[in-house]
Amino acid sequence: MCFKNLPIEFDAQGKASLKGGVANPYSTATAGPPNVPKQLTQEQAIELVKRNGHIKDVDFDPVTRVAGALAFHTVADVKERKVLEGRSVATLFRGYEVIMVGRDPRDAIYITSRACGVCGGVHSTCSALAIEMAIGCQPPPLGVLIRNLALSLEFLYDNPLHLHLLAGPDYSEAIVKGTNPALIERAKVTEAAHVDVHGFRTIHDLMVDLNPLSGGLYLEALHMTRVAREAYVLICGKYPHPQTIVPGGMSSTINLTVMNEMFVRMSQFFDYAKKMAGIWEDLTNFFYDANPEYKKVGARRANMIDTGIFDDADAYDTTYKNANVWGNRRWCTPGAIVEGKLVTTDLQTINIGIEEFIEHSYYEPWTGGGQQQHFPTDPAGHPLSPHHMWNKVTKPKPGAQSWKEKYTWDTAPRFDRLSMEAGCYARLWNTAVAKKMPDNPYITATGHSLKMRLPRGKLPETEIEWHVPDVWNAFERNRARAYCIGWTSLIALNTWTAAMERLKDGDTKTSTKFEIPKTGEQRGVGFWGAGRGYLTHHLVLDRGAVSNYQIVTPSTWNASPTDKWGQPGPYEEAVMNTPLLEESTDPEQFRGIDILRAIRSFDPCMPCTTHIQSEAGMITREVNTCACGLDE
Repeated sequence: MCFKNLPIEFDAQGKASLKGGVANPYSTATAGPPNVPKQLTQEQAIELVKRNGHIKDVDFDPVTRVAGALAFHTVADVKERKVLEGRSVATLFRGYEVIMVGRDPRDAIYITSRACGVCGGVHSTCSALAIEMAIGCQPPPLGVLIRNLALSLEFLYDNPLHLHLLAGPDYSEAIVKGTNPALIERAKVTEAAHVDVHGFRTIHDLMVDLNPLSGGLYLEALHMTRVAREAYVLICGKYPHPQTIVPGGMSSTINLTVMNEMFVRMSQFFDYAKKMAGIWEDLTNFFYDANPEYKKVGARRANMIDTGIFDDADAYDTTYKNANVWGNRRWCTPGAIVEGKLVTTDLQTINIGIEEFIEHSYYEPWTGGGQQQHFPTDPAGHPLSPHHMWNKVTKPKPGAQSWKEKYTWDTAPRFDRLSMEAGCYARLWNTAVAKKMPDNPYITATGHSLKMRLPRGKLPETEIEWHVPDVWNAFERNRARAYCIGWTSLIALNTWTAAMERLKDGDTKTSTKFEIPKTGEQRGVGFWGAGRGYLTHHLVLDRGAVSNYQIVTPSTWNASPTDKWGQPGPYEEAVMNTPLLEESTDPEQFRGIDILRAIRSFDPCMPCTTHIQSEAGMITREVNTCACGLDE
């Protein structure tokens, strides 16, 4: 690994150090990363409006909604069918990092799970991992396996929720007929290639079943999310905020009855995964064939980051010192992908390459002003930026909204000062290319794909294969997420089998006792993941209490604002690259469906409101991701 933008170099043994002769190595007073997309500056936007009277620029105050808050502002030229500017606005400060300061670290498991009303288990687990590292507590192998099972079940809830309750309606007959009626006529005469798997003779039949509230696929997804939750609560007590995740493993009572009841539910996803892969193959190929311009919807650089997930029960020892070793033994390989190329799979390298910036965020800086950097290195002696999470202090500072200055409560995390996206598909890509997955009878990483052998159910045993795509866009995000259902179900099957073997051998220990040290200072980080991708919790303990707690979620990456170098965040970049392919050019009928597809393809973890400025004025569209207000 060689960082291109950070002043860090590696010796022959992989030890990182700062390059010599650099007076202020982490200065942000630089030109920034070269050859990256750039957001319009405020001056450029004003000049554009002056020269084009039919294009208007409007600022929006933050809009707070019940299940989260994200506004997305665009300046769009409907006549020219392009987006001129995009701004992602997180409109609500939640403050979990501030709430945690001064508390017993064990509180983090229950407090931070409330950061999300869908995937609370991943936050609880990430907290437990951070605590384990800080205090040196290693879970027993069965505890690791049960933890893996719990989170795989959470993902089997999350991915169908996204595909057919949240994103799916964007491709349904109810929506497409209002924006692209010619596509509906084409769909009626286009046969579906995977009819033998999913049962839909034509693409139009498939689109009808995608209709919100009434469509068969919508209703089936509701059922499958219930099945996953039923299995989840067998070992986690309740959903979405589990009660059995603890530092040192799980407090669940595990026996053969529990495991068998879990398997009955888990095994239903083998056939469901076959259907999902076929459906999203057929949908994606239909849109590509109908108009190759759809390959540009939601397109951006293939820059992704993930810390991996699902530990090897015999390798995970909780220590930062050995993080590269146990990280590379995970079922989902850690990794950073830059311009489509895997540049590292080492957790320590990923960790030291991350910084958070607040140029356009409602926070005060924690660097400068004579303040000393608390941690110049990580626990392995590698250099850390003053902008790293272990050095960050959350200092909220609300103010007026300004595209030139502050406009969001999200920060701008960057890896090697590049805008990266998070997603379950990053795990697919890393694992397929790295070829470090544990040996198993069901999944094979080929270096360019993942082959998955799904067991027989009502449908015959089937091999599906996800390929690293040639283009990266909204359709590929959804297609990959469909394959993640099969992948996750097979990881769960492997894990369930390993846990059963231990139970049969009389191994029932699921947790290790621990003590919170009352003296000194300790550091830990939870490297984990959510259904939407990357998740870390960075923790500092001082005399047994939390002195700093920092959370970076998938949406922190994806919804991040433009940074100080003009580099847009992932949502912003994807929207600005999206062509407007609706058939009507009448601004009164314009619905912004392609922009909505671009944003929703990231599976944003909040309801969003998209504002589109055209020559007719402002158009507002809901981008709900909680299924509480899908388009009719």
